[in-house]
Amino acid sequence: MPDFQKQYVQWFPGHMAKTRRLIKESLNLVDGVVEIVDARIPYSSSNPELDELIKRKPRIVLLNKSDIADQNATKIWLEYYKNRGFHAIAVDCRSGKGLNQFASVCKNALSTVIERNKEKGMAGKPLRLMVVGIPNTGKSSFINRMAGESKAVVADRAGVTRNNQWFNVGNGIELLDTPGVLWPKFDDPEVGDKLAFIGSVKDEVTDIESLSCRLLEVLNKTHPEMISERYKISGFEDMQGWEILEMIGKKRGFLIKGGEINYERTAVMLCDEFRGGKLGRISLELPQ
Repeated sequence: MPDFQKQYVQWFPGHMAKTRRLIKESLNLVDGVVEIVDARIPYSSSNPELDELIKRKPRIVLLNKSDIADQNATKIWLEYYKNRGFHAIAVDCRSGKGLNQFASVCKNALSTVIERNKEKGMAGKPLRLMVVGIPNTGKSSFINRMAGESKAVVADRAGVTRNNQWFNVGNGIELLDTPGVLWPKFDDPEVGDKLAFIGSVKDEVTDIESLSCRLLEVLNKTHPEMISERYKISGFEDMQGWEILEMIGKKRGFLIKGGEINYERTAVMLCDEFRGGKLGRISLELPQ
């Protein structure tokens, strides 16, 4: 058995504490909030501090990456948000799928703001919304798509947006971008794992091999057929994560000198393929 380090995720850089403060300070500048979550883990990718931070501001929830999430699970989440009084849309910010609904949903969610502006003689005043979300859920992709050009920085790695920026996206809507912010600690190790699975926590602060083993153990319980189909392996149902990782590495020919499995290369490949949806449409949680 390889000596993988059992390392759960704990990550709260100083700039994220600053971001939380900036969000609180900027709320007076906006009429509502757009929260972007990952459709595969809407619960784990939603910052629980937001309820306290934004209080009664109208909230629109975008379930991003819905193209690689389980469709039935996403429908359940949309109903869940509706029942909570939020306006929610299933979207794919990279392709733009679902974003054609955004302007009308915005105006519906902020109808009282629009009426109040009319009463004050400010009909047509732009609706200003703050875009929030933890790292790597797709905030910059959303803003770029809405703005029609790549004005905000987009990257595959977590934590690349640093300063607040305003964007006019048409239809009388202005968006305030904020850096992705995580909460101070993950009380539930499973939440930390899920965030690391999707790449919201930098790989540099995790043990990628240990993480990939835990991912395989989760998928072996929920989607074993997808592991089998993608990697052309079988008979792993009762195996531990490292044993499945070893089978995958051997099948892919990821070997080093002496015929040993290159666990790191296999682990990086597995995480990249999961994050890219190459294993199939997978959701890892439903509303509690």
